[in-house]
Amino acid sequence: MKAKSLIIVLIVAFIGAILGVITYNGISGPRLQQIEVPVKVAEATQYAAIPVVNQGGYPDLTLAAEKSINSVVHVKTKGKSSGGQFGSGNPLFDFFFGPGGFQTEPQPIIGTGSGVVLTRDGFIVTNNHVIDNADDIEVTLNDKRSFKAVKVGADPTTDIALLKIEASNLSFMTYGNSDAIKIGEWVLAVGNPFNLNSTVTAGIVSAKSRNLQILGNQLGIESFIQTDAAVNPGNSGGALVNTKGELVGINTAIASRTGSYTGYSFAVPVSIVQKVVADLMEFGEVQRGLLGISIKDIDNELAGKLNLDKVKGVYVAEVAEGGGAQKAGIKSGDIILKINNDEVNTVPQLQERVSRHRPGDKVNVLVLRDGKSKPFDVTLRNIQGGTQLVQTSSRILLLGATFEPISDKDKQALRLVNGLKVKSISSGKFRDAGIKEGYIITKANRIPISSENDLKKVVDVMDEGLFLTGIYPNGRVAYYAINILE
Repeated sequence: MKAKSLIIVLIVAFIGAILGVITYNGISGPRLQQIEVPVKVAEATQYAAIPVVNQGGYPDLTLAAEKSINSVVHVKTKGKSSGGQFGSGNPLFDFFFGPGGFQTEPQPIIGTGSGVVLTRDGFIVTNNHVIDNADDIEVTLNDKRSFKAVKVGADPTTDIALLKIEASNLSFMTYGNSDAIKIGEWVLAVGNPFNLNSTVTAGIVSAKSRNLQILGNQLGIESFIQTDAAVNPGNSGGALVNTKGELVGINTAIASRTGSYTGYSFAVPVSIVQKVVADLMEFGEVQRGLLGISIKDIDNELAGKLNLDKVKGVYVAEVAEGGGAQKAGIKSGDIILKINNDEVNTVPQLQERVSRHRPGDKVNVLVLRDGKSKPFDVTLRNIQGGTQLVQTSSRILLLGATFEPISDKDKQALRLVNGLKVKSISSGKFRDAGIKEGYIITKANRIPISSENDLKKVVDVMDEGLFLTGIYPNGRVAYYAINILE
């Protein structure tokens, strides 16, 4: 009995304990577990060069470098100074007989630059100022092979020249779209600065349509791409490349007070390069289509005088008599807003858009007149006022000859300070006149001749006959009169 009572007491006590716990929890509520969570507090200041987090977005430029480096060449030129006259060294002699009794021979001038291969068979684009007045041009590829180059043609108004070497299966660059590149976009400059072959530098596009007024030509077209990719002497003629490895410009100039890179470089956009190269390949001469107007930028002051609500367009200051613009109905005081639906707000932009076309092409010009937009279709004309294509460089082809610089041996033997040697004769004016291979032209129409470019300049501007003065290697002096224009 006692045992039974004890068991009952234990059971009651156990049940009571359980009920007590349940009652306490119901009144007190559950206890929360406290977990300490570490929180990283960002510093109020950060190093400017070290991002707080990995921002990413930096382009991989290795592919662009690999695609372009084998297509950029080193260009070396040789020319001659004009020489000069100096005194005898005896002051008394110079006083009575005058200085200048001694003529110095022209001294060799060596120049270097860069170029870009455009075709497998050796057409190369470079700057005109790299090869201007050169008697000898040598091109060295990235694989160290060297070739003699000939000048196909050049255009001083854009500072672009085209060369040709006899080679095949060359690495070449494809054209990109310079219109599509944006300010802030990454680009590479590839060239040979300070004769450091195959140098690649990177930067961003800083501005577009820059006019530096460096070409010194009334018809000069300057719409440079400005970048902060490092460019130095020797880079001229080299490639400006986008991240795809496409050619978007030809590096041409730097802004510098020291002669070396100090922050900004400038490239001719490929939109201009492509047109010039195509013309030189086909015609040997650039076909410039002109609107026939004089234009100026619109600034805040001019916009106020014209009652414009904002600064926009390009102002037509004058319209040439008989030009394409006048015939289409454009007037002085008009404001050009678009060329073929492309907005133009600066003179360089307008010139660059028009430069893509040839004489005879029609362009649509949208102008603002009396507060209203009016479209005009303008037929572009050449510099002579016609619509036909110009081929002035074909004159020298009529001579039917090839040329080469005179050797130092010929200079010494014949006591010459300048001259251009006839290398070969084919069907043409020279053969008709009786000129033989080896003839050295010293003067053409009384102008001293030292290079083929000198002779071309005389032939292109002559309006009558061509009178040559020269000498054969055996010492026989010979004169020839040729009527090229008959």
